[in-house]
Amino acid sequence: MSRPVVGIIGNSYLMNDQYPTHAGGTMNSDAVANVSGCLPLLIPADPRYVSVDELLKVCDGFLLTGGRPNVHPEEYGECATDAHGEFDRARDAITLPLVRACVERGQPFFGICRGFQEVNVAMGGTLYPEIRDLPGRMNHRMPPDGTLEEKFALRHVVQLTEGGLFHRLMGATEVMTNTLHGQGIKSIGQRVVIDGHAPDGTPEAIYVKDAPGFTLSVQWHPEWDAVNDPVSRPLFEAFGAAVHAWSTGSDAALVSQSA
Repeated sequence: MSRPVVGIIGNSYLMNDQYPTHAGGTMNSDAVANVSGCLPLLIPADPRYVSVDELLKVCDGFLLTGGRPNVHPEEYGECATDAHGEFDRARDAITLPLVRACVERGQPFFGICRGFQEVNVAMGGTLYPEIRDLPGRMNHRMPPDGTLEEKFALRHVVQLTEGGLFHRLMGATEVMTNTLHGQGIKSIGQRVVIDGHAPDGTPEAIYVKDAPGFTLSVQWHPEWDAVNDPVSRPLFEAFGAAVHAWSTGSDAALVSQSA
């Protein structure tokens, strides 16, 4: 029996400072293949090459990955500043309508870092350009130096809502996570539920209320060591179960979103 297909949203990347590519981290494919049990398919997130309708037909679910470029603030009614960093308007043009279509259809997606932010913007929310500049907030950015292990090391607690979706999935109200992001949620999108916070109040775990499918998204990077990490593995297992259920037309394996 063939595995269901998870479309992994790629990022535009300039290789060797001159060769344009669409890239995806190997750890994303590893988590999808070896924890979710699905076939990873890298998507060139650019409307010149793919359409949302085509992706919905080809893929059973979607992994909205992290990435250096940020969602352009025009997508939530604000002007770009230096603090907003780099952008990928082509990815915006694919992922934002893709999220809305998946919410309506019940087709599963899992948002990570930028993907987490895309879900909030797609549902009408806004973002802070730089969390560390806000009073009382910690620096959530990736350490500039060190090995990958040091950059993806667990750095802070995320407090999950008692009885919420993430609490039920994790079996705990506190989990330790890495942190490698600059931006974060400012105003919450319609139907978006914040289900976990960092100690400084930064939203870290969300889902879309009353969506018929899997919409869990996190601000950290659970794809790192997802096979072994006790927080990452349940997320990718639940996502995989939802994707398998979608591909077979069953809802038996879906995470309940009635919280």
